[in-house]
Amino acid sequence: MRILLVGRITELQGLAGFVYPIAGSSQVDALILGEAGEKELQGLGVSRAYIADNADPGYSDDIVEAVREILGRNSYEYIILASSRINKEAGSRIAQRIGGPAITEASSCYLEGGKPVFVRSIMAGKAISRETITPPGVVVALIGGGGKSLSSRLEAIERIRISGERRIEVIERKPKQRGSVRLEEAEIIVSVGRGFKSREDLSMAFKLAELIGAQVGCSRPIAADLKWLPEEHWVGLSGKKVRPKLYMAIGISGQPQHLAGIMDSKIIVAINKDPNAPIFKYADYGVVEDLYQLVPKLIERLSRR
Repeated sequence: MRILLVGRITELQGLAGFVYPIAGSSQVDALILGEAGEKELQGLGVSRAYIADNADPGYSDDIVEAVREILGRNSYEYIILASSRINKEAGSRIAQRIGGPAITEASSCYLEGGKPVFVRSIMAGKAISRETITPPGVVVALIGGGGKSLSSRLEAIERIRISGERRIEVIERKPKQRGSVRLEEAEIIVSVGRGFKSREDLSMAFKLAELIGAQVGCSRPIAADLKWLPEEHWVGLSGKKVRPKLYMAIGISGQPQHLAGIMDSKIIVAINKDPNAPIFKYADYGVVEDLYQLVPKLIERLSRR
């Protein structure tokens, strides 16, 4: 079995860790998009490394072309990419070009009867799917997990170049405002939804978060539609998947897209004035109350303590 890992140098360690349970005696190669030093490559545990110096991992066209270049030289049974918005597009295009299947949002994998099994969360986190797809052909997998390091010895490093031709012309680039929000690592999250009537009212959530040592998250409309918070606060299937010890959902109805991102939370507390809000079916504790009545009182009580 031959496996090709594709991504930035910073993503390769996680990709290598993901395939560790199925690697065994397989040959695992890496296609690095962008610059990478030889010292960085030594610890990956791959057999062969291809460096596409001029490939921009922010463009799906570049990713597809770089993979096509490698597939013109070698054959692989599995192509593994990190699950990101750009990679989801690139991965589906690669699968279409090679006529193979694509597995999305794989959280882990293992061998069963000598065949790789990929584990996925489905139905907004309500169920687990275990999928075995056996070549012939090439299987494209987009993954969201990591694990142990591989132990293979790096045999060769080869630099390749792509044409860089793109169907999309970039007119302007504006850097995202990056803060200190790392929801994936947070133990407590206070998350806000459409129950808040204005951007200014979100200050209540930030004050509550400050009092209990939490990070502030949000549902899709707050980040994607209203733009009240940057996307780094977005929790859900298209945002960030979180697993805090405590997740407080304030003014969030609980649509499947959002629930898919919070199902690994240890305790979910929901505050919503609608007793029929879907999130109450998944909450460990639920409070049916207007957030404008409850949250200020909660802040006042916590401030005294």
